[in-house]
Amino acid sequence: MNPAQSTARRKPATPPPPVSVFPFNSGSLLSVSDLTLEGVGRVLTRATELEQMSPLRRGSILAKRRLALLFYESSTRTRTSFELAAKALGADTTLVSSLSSSIEKGESLKDTGLTLRALGAEGIILRHPSSGAAWLLEASTRLPVINAGDGMHEHPTQALLDLRTLVMHLRPGLREVNDQTLAGVTVSIVGDVLHSRVARSNMLLLPRLGARVLLCGPKELLPDMATSSGPGIEIERDFETALRASTAVMMLRIQAERLAGLKLDLNDYKGKYQLTGQLLATHAPKALVLHPGPIIRGMEITAGVADGPQSMILEQVMHGVAIRMAVVERALTSAGRPAAQEPKKGDLA
Repeated sequence: MNPAQSTARRKPATPPPPVSVFPFNSGSLLSVSDLTLEGVGRVLTRATELEQMSPLRRGSILAKRRLALLFYESSTRTRTSFELAAKALGADTTLVSSLSSSIEKGESLKDTGLTLRALGAEGIILRHPSSGAAWLLEASTRLPVINAGDGMHEHPTQALLDLRTLVMHLRPGLREVNDQTLAGVTVSIVGDVLHSRVARSNMLLLPRLGARVLLCGPKELLPDMATSSGPGIEIERDFETALRASTAVMMLRIQAERLAGLKLDLNDYKGKYQLTGQLLATHAPKALVLHPGPIIRGMEITAGVADGPQSMILEQVMHGVAIRMAVVERALTSAGRPAAQEPKKGDLA
């Protein structure tokens, strides 16, 4: 066989995977993975700067800029903290919900986004029941889009505020983050991991800073394949074992609205995975207790633990305003942010 024949029969090289076009806009935050570790550090630092700034100075940063909050799902903490954050920076906000707009008449997400852009919105904060909705909206509008929760996929600002809560307590005085910032820290995420966008964003973020993440829950709510999510992630089915290893434990509510078709005995679940004062005192007396909310007292967590000295739940809410100020400012002032323009044909194919 001559060299020419050998070359002819050789398999062609596998082409490199295409580079993602997302996010189109440098101010968007669709996934926590959009941020480098340096970018995560900048958000944390800027959150503190904005929090400590005088209200008068802070209120001039985005004075009269226009931001739309587009919420297809009910929300208390996320929606209110985004609105307060934007207004603290001087921005004008408008809330669009699925029950008080043309969405109720069947208008598509794309058309709603384009309408908001035509009305003068310079950025959109989106919560939507479908995974990937934030990507579609950004591709359609080319505006900076902040993902405030898309289906069972991600909730990046929640992971950032959870990180800030951990850092404030475990690494006080920290000036910058790196891949060893949370080395030696074990965070257990307990409960309905399958349906939790909060869990997913934390799983993507915390191991990048050196944390070990333990996932704990029944197989119905935590498939074995969850360990393939990446390095630093493990499954521990036994709640007491997970607690003993925990520096922090994040409890998740059972998302009843997403349980269609699943056979789950709630009494059995409470017996095995409810965080009680006795369990906490016995197995994790120094662990921080987190919860993204809303809390279902008496289900995944008892009232005594939710209101107890180890609970960081309300502190998480407070950190949410600071983090979202930093993210909103980033969205509307990001260097090199392209002007809004019509997407080209084929962009959404």
